[in-house]
Amino acid sequence: MTHHVGNLHGRSIGGKQVFPARSRAYFAASYPEGAHKLTHDLYEHPLLELDALAMLAESLPAESIEYNRGDVPIGVDGKPGPTGRAIGETIREIDTANSWAVLKNIEQDPAYAALLHELLGELREAIESKTGALLTPHCFVFVSSPDATTPYHFDPEHNILLQLRGRKSMTVFPAGDQRFAPDSVHEAYHTGGGRELGWHDSFAKDGMTFPLESGEAVYVPVMAPHFVRNGSEPSISLSITWRSQWSYEEADARAFNHWLRGLGLDPRPTGRWPQRNRLKALACRVARRIRGQW
Repeated sequence: MTHHVGNLHGRSIGGKQVFPARSRAYFAASYPEGAHKLTHDLYEHPLLELDALAMLAESLPAESIEYNRGDVPIGVDGKPGPTGRAIGETIREIDTANSWAVLKNIEQDPAYAALLHELLGELREAIESKTGALLTPHCFVFVSSPDATTPYHFDPEHNILLQLRGRKSMTVFPAGDQRFAPDSVHEAYHTGGGRELGWHDSFAKDGMTFPLESGEAVYVPVMAPHFVRNGSEPSISLSITWRSQWSYEEADARAFNHWLRGLGLDPRPTGRWPQRNRLKALACRVARRIRGQW
């Protein structure tokens, strides 16, 4: 179920907006389909220090925590293996833990919810002028050991990744291009499958790599395939995400296409922005009510 974000009015953190005027203007010009780099002023926030994040991780439900080995290739078959350490220990000792960890939906904690809403408040006008109401905001924190890799995958949200500590590089590939993420994989994801993608070394020349250090950020379009390589020191990154009616329509249309393929048909691919997928999305929602979830 989607829900709107209320009371977002461009509030500042510590009396100063986190995204400078130039970054807000660049975001407004590039959103929603252009991956691009931004700058931010979210420095040394007490909620985002390692000890605070370790305590947060220990308080979150198990389904909100994912962590595994960091020394993995770009392409993996399924989820990478675990490290054997507890999540709190992993974060506190991230320098030597050889791990990649993500804390999901940290807006479950009111303090982090307030931070998320303040950040999105600075961008709300630009977002809603293009893709309508800002829906289903979420916030994630990534804590990575030196040289860790986040394998090749996609995400269903509009996403801005803010680098807070250390360095990393994110390589982003065009969204909606079947060379990098086949329609069948997208469709399977929207009916319960995984986000991991098959990697081929021939892809590398077509990706756009964004080097990131503290004070920099990158916007990643909905479903744009990407992978991340950490630098030689520990890294902390904050990801703020949201959905739009357009992104939900695309997701439902892909689920409907999956159902059509099961009937032996070869459906037309879904459209990317500014095309809409209203008819298939509506058909999917009606079918779900009649048949139940696929």
